[in-house]
Parts: sequence; structure tokens; C-alpha cells
Amino acid sequence: MSNLISEIKTCTLCAEHLPLGPKPILSGNARSKIAIVSQAPGRIAHQSGIPFMDQSGKNLRAWLGVDESTFYFEDHFAIAPMGFCYPGKGKGGDLPPRPECAPTWHDELFAYLENIELKLLIGQYSQRAYLGSRMQKNLTETVRRFEDYLPEYFPLPHPSPRNGIWMRKNPWFEAEVLPALRVKVRAILLNG
Repeated sequence: MSNLISEIKTCTLCAEHLPLGPKPILSGNARSKIAIVSQAPGRIAHQSGIPFMDQSGKNLRAWLGVDESTFYFEDHFAIAPMGFCYPGKGKGGDLPPRPECAPTWHDELFAYLENIELKLLIGQYSQRAYLGSRMQKNLTETVRRFEDYLPEYFPLPHPSPRNGIWMRKNPWFEAEVLPALRVKVRAILLNG
């Protein structure tokens, strides 16, 4: 698996489309139990080389009920975004993940991540890719019906601070979904 990770980290497949150049960011090992299938690294992750080392990461760790050391312990969590490189800035935030990335690498990567018990599908791009026609009419309804996708998948919105309005409009997420998420994550991590 380390050879595959090294190969992915030197990928330049979509270099011409990346404003800051390629810098694939991912983590995990053959013992990882939970996969975080997110969108793409942000500018801060691109600069530091560490995914979710920003406010989105703080929010995500709070949602999961884990501390930083647990989150970055690869035996617990693998991080495999839909796009491994920062795609650049758009009008309303970062651009979508590059479409070449996940189809090129995810099947091979997840073949090595054979102990994954749960894939957290963060945002619409990962939900479309992994749930396909099983998705509801939008992200909100897909997240609301999270139990329909267990035990393999757990759909979530993006933990960005920009989603504060969404969080306020959907109080059921904090009241119902997050407690269920924490129970599921705790059970998986304690089981190993």
C-alpha cells in the first residue's frame, strides 16, 4: 500500500488545471477502519500538506467526537478525497474536485483499505460517486436519511464554517444525526 500512496502523491494527471500545481493529499493504511471521503483539500491543506488542519477539520472532529491525535492516527481514519489536490478558488468557495482523480485512484486505493468498516461521504461529490441513484433529491435529504446507507456509508454535509446557515436551517442534524454518528464511530474505534 505504501507504494500506491507514493504513486498517488506523485500524480500529475491534472496538473495543467491546478492553479497551485499538484500536491496530492491523502492518508491511510491497511489497518484503517473509517474512510473520510471528502471533496478536495483546501488552500490551507495544500500549503501545510495536512488535511483538515483548519476550522472545517475542527468542526469535523467535533462531529465525530474524536480528538486530533485520534483523527490523524491512520489505523483509525483514512482520508481519501474525491480530488487529492487543491482545485483552486471559485465564486462561492473552492472549485469542485477534479473529475479525473477518484475514477483513476479510488478503486485501487480502497482495495488496499480492506479493513474499512464505514465510509463517511462528505459533500455531494462523494455522495454522488458512491451512492449514485440511491441519493435522495438533494444533499439535505440524503443526510437526513443517513440510516438508509448504513452500515457501509454515512453521508454528511461539508463541515465548513460556511455551512452555518445550513446547520441553523436543519437543527435535526445536530440533534439526531451527530449523536448517531458519534455512537457509530466510537463503536468502530473501540472494536479494534
